[in-house]
Amino acid sequence: MQKLTRFFIGCISVLVLSSTCFAQEIPAKDSVSQINVKLQNLFSQRLVSKYKIRSIKVVGNEYFDESLLLSLSTLNIGDEVQIPGGDNFSKAIRKLMDQNYFSDVSIYITDLQDKEIDVEINVVERPRLSRFNFIGVKKTEKDELSGKTGLTPNRVITENMKITAIEGIKKFYAEKGFQDASVVIKEQKDAARKNNLLLDFVVDRGPKVRINNINFGGNKIDETKLKKSLKEIHEKSRMTLYPLNDKPVIVKTSPYTFEEYLQEKGYLTFTKTRKILNPYLRIKLSGSKFNPKKYDEAKDNLLNYYNALGFRDAVIEKDTVYHNAAGNLNIDMQMKEGKKYYFGNLTWRGNTKYSDSLLSSILNIKKGDIYNREILYNKLGKTPTAEGGDVSGLYQDDGYLFFRIDPIETAVYNDTIDFEIRVMEGPQATIKTVRIAGNEKTKDFVIRREIRTIPGDKFSRTLLIRSQREIAQLNYFDQEKIKMDPIPNAEDGTVDINYGVEEKSSDQLELSAGWGGYIGLTGTLGVTFNNFSSKNLFNKKAWDPLPMGDGQKLSVRVQSNGKAFRSTNFTFTEPWFGGIKRNSLTFSVYNTKYGQSYDLLTGMYNPNAADQRYISTTGATITFARQLTWPDDYFSFSTGINFTRYTLKNYAIDPYNLPNFDNGNVNNLNLRLALQRTSIDQPLFPRTGSTFLLSAQLTPPYSSFDPNFSKKANPYELLEYHKWRFNGEWYVPLGKPAGEEHNKQFVLKFAAKFGFLGRYDQNLGISPFERFQLGDAGLSNQFALLGYDIIAQRGYPVYESSNPKINPDQQSSRQKFTMFNKYAVELRYPLSLAASSTIYALTFFEAANGWYSMKDYNPFNLRRSVGVGMRFYLPMFGLLGFDYGIGIDRINSTNTLKDAGRFTFMLGFEPE
Repeated sequence: MQKLTRFFIGCISVLVLSSTCFAQEIPAKDSVSQINVKLQNLFSQRLVSKYKIRSIKVVGNEYFDESLLLSLSTLNIGDEVQIPGGDNFSKAIRKLMDQNYFSDVSIYITDLQDKEIDVEINVVERPRLSRFNFIGVKKTEKDELSGKTGLTPNRVITENMKITAIEGIKKFYAEKGFQDASVVIKEQKDAARKNNLLLDFVVDRGPKVRINNINFGGNKIDETKLKKSLKEIHEKSRMTLYPLNDKPVIVKTSPYTFEEYLQEKGYLTFTKTRKILNPYLRIKLSGSKFNPKKYDEAKDNLLNYYNALGFRDAVIEKDTVYHNAAGNLNIDMQMKEGKKYYFGNLTWRGNTKYSDSLLSSILNIKKGDIYNREILYNKLGKTPTAEGGDVSGLYQDDGYLFFRIDPIETAVYNDTIDFEIRVMEGPQATIKTVRIAGNEKTKDFVIRREIRTIPGDKFSRTLLIRSQREIAQLNYFDQEKIKMDPIPNAEDGTVDINYGVEEKSSDQLELSAGWGGYIGLTGTLGVTFNNFSSKNLFNKKAWDPLPMGDGQKLSVRVQSNGKAFRSTNFTFTEPWFGGIKRNSLTFSVYNTKYGQSYDLLTGMYNPNAADQRYISTTGATITFARQLTWPDDYFSFSTGINFTRYTLKNYAIDPYNLPNFDNGNVNNLNLRLALQRTSIDQPLFPRTGSTFLLSAQLTPPYSSFDPNFSKKANPYELLEYHKWRFNGEWYVPLGKPAGEEHNKQFVLKFAAKFGFLGRYDQNLGISPFERFQLGDAGLSNQFALLGYDIIAQRGYPVYESSNPKINPDQQSSRQKFTMFNKYAVELRYPLSLAASSTIYALTFFEAANGWYSMKDYNPFNLRRSVGVGMRFYLPMFGLLGFDYGIGIDRINSTNTLKDAGRFTFMLGFEPE
């Protein structure tokens, strides 16, 4: 075998791509001179000849399979090529180079036998990325930058990849206000891996660039209002001064007169060399950072503001962004406002279903109103943000899915615009097919029974939205990913509706265990299955790990604390009892025992004492609820029968009012009636809607049948009372949704609660059971022993006085209230709405109090508190939350603001 001198092929089209073809190592059957002559003749010939490719091989490839590269090159054994003049080789090189995996591709002819040639493709692979690192950035930013650059190890390094990474880094910092960030890439060879590089991205963020001044020209509208309309950006015009031993002073002034202001007030003194004599002064300048994306949004907001004022022709003729001497930005905007317009005559054309007067009343735009395109389009239902109550909604709720409406300007004279609103009603659409996708665990029928769009019915936009709400209320699916896709079929006047859901875990697990030297084994085991299937309980194939998917709820909880405490609860709910209507049936049984496990004489722990002094609670409840159709189908009515038996042994339940009642049995048989209306859009983070509950809990009036009932030795053996509760909550979204997640917006929650416990016989004291405990976080009655309702109030300990100024620091109260009022306002903002974790922050104001009699009742004499909090809804654990509340009425001469604050925690449920 001999090495031959490689010959440059200048006679074929490979030269188009600056490629070369050479003679390579050849068999010894021909002499070197013969091969050279053959190749010289091959490329020096003037007449076009065809040659067949006898063999092809690829060299230089380390990461790519040879067969893959041959497939990409489109060269195949047996192909005919023309020499000179053929383009087979040039196309092969182009296709391989287009992959961006190679820095060079060459094609060689290594042998020639008659009319057959051997071809060799030589590739030079680009280096690959071994590792990358960011230098000059914070640790918390490195993970974010990795996602912004799109870099991954083992990726082929190209110039385009480097440019993309640099642009991603610069954009990341530009959004944070660092407009002048620079990035330099340093490359190093990886000694451990052949043809691999280490990339270091050296980042210099530079100074944060803030907006200094925003100037307008050509405007007649007040400049202050224009700056406010920008929303996304604001100039550096608010200054907070912190002089020594003085309160902050807010100054609205130009930066050019700021120094003069400081000197005038004596806050700033200079020597002749401009040295500051009073360095104790701290100055905070607030101005928004410059973000190009937000700047574009701000310009849109400005024009929308002009349009809302009737200036439909307003434009920004010129806007200039430039640095000042301090390195911050000034923005100049030259406006052309144009004329202010008003609505003229509005006429309807093409409507036959509804009259002009009805459509005009819905439109609610009159001649002479200031022109506002956004209002016009919203009222017509032509914008994605239209929320009902518009003309399009009126038609689509009656099946007119093919409905179209267009406002046409028919005349513009002086400052008035006339419109002709053209309506194309089209045929009414009938629902043909309803499909459901994405429910891997939940049965189809569980979803279909919640859907209001039924095949054969006329299409209704309102019912489509209502169906989405009902699916969300199940709480089996990611509420942010419930999709509704109506597909019109114009040919036959029907519509198919596709619902898409994504399953999420809604079951909950509670597990804890421990061992105490005196107490023994302690622990809690609780499970809640919110999508259970009882009919598959004995079907082994359906256990995965339990039979699920039928929409039933099963809850079991066992808790023990040695002999001192034990509790067992079992609850089962069938939400569609009978399977035809939304009638739910709930059954629950429970048993609890709490013993005083300490010695009265020594105060030491004595496990045997728990069997001598205890209270035991055993009960069962069955509740039937059905959906109503009047006043609307958001209403439901429930009827429940409950029986609870309390057994006391040497246990004083209310030593303050009942000092001698510490032994005996108490039987509580009651009927509970509840009227409820719920229209919230979803259970975990409601944004709209409300929920109201009015309930009455009534025992038989035993004293009416027995005149001596109140004189019995144990007048509470048969408990009698009547108990009334009212809860109301309203949710109001504030402003337009912000961010990429369209549902992220502030939500205001209003709540009002009232409770009253009364008696039938005035000679019998009010029941010591079923009362109301107020204060703290609502966790102190976790044993559910006495059946009293816990009304939490953040910022206050448990209290038993109706005087808002009396608030001893205690965890429980000797007596409970017989009536209460509570009002609350919360401002909420969601931080995450993902199915894996719903997280939101809140700030609140609360006012509440309790009373013992109607004559003392004063709904305005309340304890007030303010604070902040967080809520975390995790699929397996339910609610986790904490609040920090400040009891305003706890602040006095001895209690400071810090002393009046309290942390409260909640686990598993939201306290009342």
